[in-house]
Amino acid sequence: MTAGAVAPTHGARVAGAAVAGMAVVAHGTGPVGDVVLAHPWMPWSPCDESCLPACGSGGSGGSGGEVGEPRVSAVRASLRIAGAFGALLAGAVVAAAFPLLGERGRAWVMRWWLRLVLAAFGVRLVVNGPAVPRGALVVANHTSWLDIMALELIAPCRMVAKREVRDWFLIGRLATAAGSLYLDRERLRSLPAAVRQMSDVLRSGGAVAVFPEGTTWCGRGSGRYRSAAFQAAIDADAPVVAVALRFLLPDGNPTSTASDIGPASVWVALRRTARLRGLVVQAEVLPTLRPREFADRRALALAAERVVAAACGLAVAPSAGSAPASAA
Repeated sequence: MTAGAVAPTHGARVAGAAVAGMAVVAHGTGPVGDVVLAHPWMPWSPCDESCLPACGSGGSGGSGGEVGEPRVSAVRASLRIAGAFGALLAGAVVAAAFPLLGERGRAWVMRWWLRLVLAAFGVRLVVNGPAVPRGALVVANHTSWLDIMALELIAPCRMVAKREVRDWFLIGRLATAAGSLYLDRERLRSLPAAVRQMSDVLRSGGAVAVFPEGTTWCGRGSGRYRSAAFQAAIDADAPVVAVALRFLLPDGNPTSTASDIGPASVWVALRRTARLRGLVVQAEVLPTLRPREFADRRALALAAERVVAAACGLAVAPSAGSAPASAA
């Protein structure tokens, strides 16, 4: 992430390839690239298929990986996807029994199911750092659908998800059963109620997980952390735990192949992930941030943004000139 920021006005168009890896704050409600922003503070990322490695097969948006990246055969990739779909069906059935299970039972079943999905894709999760304290707001950089599974395995938590997830086939049923908190990103007036709901969960001792960028990036850059979720931690006097997520090949080199970016469907991202051999999701749990030590939610959000960026090896853009003071 560089110090620059792009602020397209109404009707402006920005090519993702030109700003890949750059901290971007999109102002205005006009189209940005191929995206139409519903309001000035709608989360937006410049990352698209141009951020992905050159593919050995299938093109940048296809199912291949970078030339030289270890890959499994097409047959094995198909078996992985079939296994993951079977796990999804099993999860949907188990979700129906969630109301009959206690808190510990639901947490155990959820962790079992998450491990099942990761195993189906041949993904290994490596967690470093201290345990997440009870009643914490967990924040992380957002690159892939795998991020959600990583956070849930690090600490049982209630995810903050975009409203559309609730209507996704099978996934929506699972997310709702797991207690996800839904946010309508297109309706700013719904934000205060969502923050109150988050703070209520935190006060009760439950953990809440959110991706403050509001959308996915490729992992080579990062969006600014929206501060609204941090207000929930301040209101509940809850600890904030930042988690740095990285996607690595078996040799330790980073990869963006598993990134869920661009206009392509999640299905395309799943296919790319299924072709990778030995994908490692590295999660570093960073030292706890205490809301009382910061002047306001924006200072707290900036601190979380900086520690995650530093852990991921990304440059940090200065706060001045990047995000208006009134941004959520």
